[in-house]
Amino acid sequence: MKRVCVLLSVLLLSVFLLVVFVVHGVVIHVEEQQPPYKPELETVTVAEHVSDTLIWRIGETKVDKATVYVTTVWMADPGSQIGKATADWEQNVLPTAEIAARAPEASLIINASGYVTRVYKEIPDNYPGTSSDYYFTPLGSITVTDGEVFRCLEGVPYYGLTLNTDGLRLHVGDDPEAVLADKPSQTWSFYVECPVIRDHQSILDPAWRFTNTKAMRTVIAKIDANNYVILTVTSKGGGLTMARVVEFLLAAFDPEWAYNLDGGPSSALMYRDEEGKLQTVWKNGQANADIMTFSELAGE
Repeated sequence: MKRVCVLLSVLLLSVFLLVVFVVHGVVIHVEEQQPPYKPELETVTVAEHVSDTLIWRIGETKVDKATVYVTTVWMADPGSQIGKATADWEQNVLPTAEIAARAPEASLIINASGYVTRVYKEIPDNYPGTSSDYYFTPLGSITVTDGEVFRCLEGVPYYGLTLNTDGLRLHVGDDPEAVLADKPSQTWSFYVECPVIRDHQSILDPAWRFTNTKAMRTVIAKIDANNYVILTVTSKGGGLTMARVVEFLLAAFDPEWAYNLDGGPSSALMYRDEEGKLQTVWKNGQANADIMTFSELAGE
């Protein structure tokens, strides 16, 4: 019995170490788990959720004259707790709340990929075909949903996010086949300029038309293995330029990377309250192709 207690104590003390478990002969590598991030930035709490596996807090503040929401998210296992729900492939885009209804387990919800429609026809020059070939689908040379590959444009570099077993990964011009070789369960993508921070440094394209244009925005950034921050820039106060967003994120959070999700009228920030009712912190009414969700660890 004493030996069992000692072993349990060692496991508890190892929670902040790199641990290798062997299960039925298969080696599973578990990353060092980081504690919930506590930013020095002062904000007014709008909503929060605290559990053993998921902690998020939405805070409101001003950046210059713009009203912004800063959402910090800690997850015990991001690779399992981040999710995706979508509109109907090649058929429609839907209001964020309707897509959120397809993910009833989601505690926190944000808008995600940019998309192509008859109104928003722009596609990169290196995409094969014409805009109509991509109507009612998200941008990105790769689209994966729940492990199913809906699109892979051979030879077209991928700029976007993937969800892997270790959480979200940023891709900046990566080969699609190499990305898919790591078997991502989900993807989210927008313009090729949307990776804006990498390795704690700005990679924002100064020539991009949105770099110095004020707008509503949704930007997600990775702080460490377990912590992410979401910046939702509203139209109150005129919005922010992407250059100002990057400057703010680097100064306040020094993230590993940051990615600009769809913004403007597509921006949305929602959560489910203790009764499971969907509450809206910010949205501008426009439909979306998909959303990103944050949920409790399954079984907890």
